[in-house]
Amino acid sequence: MIKSIPLSKLVQSPRNVRRHSDPTANAELKASIAAHGLLQNLIVRPAAKGRFEVEAGERRRKALLSLAEDKVLAKDHEVTCLVLEDSAEHAVETSLAENFHRLAMNPADEAQAFAALIEAEASSEDVARRFGLTVRFVEGRLRLAGLAPVIFEALASGAITLDLAKAYGATSDQAVQARVFEQVSTSYYAPNPDSIRRMVLSGTVRGSDPRARLVGRDAYLAAGGRIERELFDDKDSEAWTDIAMLEELAAAKMEEQAKALAAEQGLAWVKPTLDPYASHDLVEGLVRLPAEPAPLSEAELARLDELDASYDEHAAVLEDEDSTEEAVAAAEAACLAIERECQDIRARPPVLAPELKAEAGMILVLSRDGTPVLQPVFYGERKLDPTGDDDGIEVIPGDDGAGQRRSALSKRLVDELAMQRRDVLALHVASDPALALDLMVFTLADADAYDYRARSASTLRGGVPSGPIIGFEAKDAAASASLAELRTGLDESWRAGASVPERFDRFRALSDEFRAAWLGHVVGRSLEASLNMAGERRIEFHDHLGSLIGIDMAAWWRPTAANYFDRVSKAVILDALSAVGGPDLASRFAAVKKGDLAMSAERVFAGTYITEVEVRDRALAWVPEVMRFAAADAPDTERGEPVTDAADAAAASDGANDDDQPPRELAA
Repeated sequence: MIKSIPLSKLVQSPRNVRRHSDPTANAELKASIAAHGLLQNLIVRPAAKGRFEVEAGERRRKALLSLAEDKVLAKDHEVTCLVLEDSAEHAVETSLAENFHRLAMNPADEAQAFAALIEAEASSEDVARRFGLTVRFVEGRLRLAGLAPVIFEALASGAITLDLAKAYGATSDQAVQARVFEQVSTSYYAPNPDSIRRMVLSGTVRGSDPRARLVGRDAYLAAGGRIERELFDDKDSEAWTDIAMLEELAAAKMEEQAKALAAEQGLAWVKPTLDPYASHDLVEGLVRLPAEPAPLSEAELARLDELDASYDEHAAVLEDEDSTEEAVAAAEAACLAIERECQDIRARPPVLAPELKAEAGMILVLSRDGTPVLQPVFYGERKLDPTGDDDGIEVIPGDDGAGQRRSALSKRLVDELAMQRRDVLALHVASDPALALDLMVFTLADADAYDYRARSASTLRGGVPSGPIIGFEAKDAAASASLAELRTGLDESWRAGASVPERFDRFRALSDEFRAAWLGHVVGRSLEASLNMAGERRIEFHDHLGSLIGIDMAAWWRPTAANYFDRVSKAVILDALSAVGGPDLASRFAAVKKGDLAMSAERVFAGTYITEVEVRDRALAWVPEVMRFAAADAPDTERGEPVTDAADAAAASDGANDDDQPPRELAA
């Protein structure tokens, strides 16, 4: 029996089978009822005191109550209901049937419905508001309505997935969409969204394309591929027109190479991709397994000792103020050559524990020169923490024109400082969700025109950077400790979900505050390591961010003997003392041996050394220039000079100054 019942008389039934809900879907339902009214009757059963228990339609009842609370509806609003008079057991069955057999709309149906509303002069914003959706969702469905008919029909029939349909929509040219769809339909190679997107966005492929170089011109022509050439075209600039065929040939070749590498390496699997990187989709559900660099042989260790001794000799020339320009240039060139050789020796392939091999896999990417490259990362199902090793190179800060001595920072120290400076920046980004959101959206949008020759400021497109030194963690640094504290304060209750959709729903149910904290965390942890210096370690955008935030670096990082003074030359320490206390302060320590000088400098810059108040204040505010976040318009003369390759500059510089040898580097 159909009956109108006041909203205040409707109560929840203990027999309703639905126990979980989706906040977003509930908001959409509420918006729909507000715009269109209740389109489906509630199913109720008489209860005590003139009330009715809702056996099917509890979400609709709650939406109506919420609208009543918002004063959109009256509290005694009349609700049309189907009243059951049968048993409680049958009511449970009715509730189950009503929920179990509900079918979500096909994306193609949604696209046509939205397009019809737009044709009736409704805007995307109107449609989104009326159905409780985001404008982006509505516009995405409208793009589907503009697909070539053959693709739209395939989506409607379920022949292709929504992701594939979206990939075809990367271009609005229906002729191109249809042509690519026809090419793919006749190929045995199962396309993925990335390959479809590449095909629709490029009508042809140049001979210099990585896929073309991988397959080879002869193999492509032998398979029936076509090539168009203009008068002045060469093999790199000629146009390959059968993109689907090229994708098929390239994918087959990468698959063949992946199987061979898996057998050769003794791995469970190797996943190939035609991209130059491992996409998120490719590694979703996988975790990195621990792998250490292969051990050095006795001969390699002996050669490294020889290179260290040779570097000491050349570093002494750099430290000597009386060295001629020709001698300095020759010494710098020798340091570069030494470091290159050291890097070649230390560039060891990762080695996985034998017991993990059976479950481990790797990703095979296609480099930009068309060569398959096995990424040096092992993946598996179990979550383990990686460990690693280190390397060395030299940094030579420039002469400021005031007679500053030449000195060297080891590559190990450069990398450690860069990672600690990165943590300071990451902490501030993680603590400012609004900035983090802007940074994330900008980086993802800017990636469309990303120049792969330039270094990126973060890894938002990929995984979390491990830093230039694997395994290094500045546990005693204030920023690192605060980052760890921020991480432990995150609400991880959503991880209890048994499946990805359930975990996603649980995460979306978190409060705005907790979701914002996760946003700051994931963006902050993506930042690469950088320093305020010329060369490979510089990322100018980081300096812009740091200046924009107004980071007080001295409040977050203080130089100590362990993290800085033991690692630089005596001349660098004396220059730092002179910068805060003038020549008088530096002269007090001129005759002190390096080891004692490093400890004294730590006290000075920690503010525990007895000196004038103004000197103490300057010392507490001092950090090396490479650790500061320079203004974007700062001239290059205010930054350090480029990295100069050297095996271990700290040890070399120390040996050139006095007899007692301080530790070369801090254990990771």
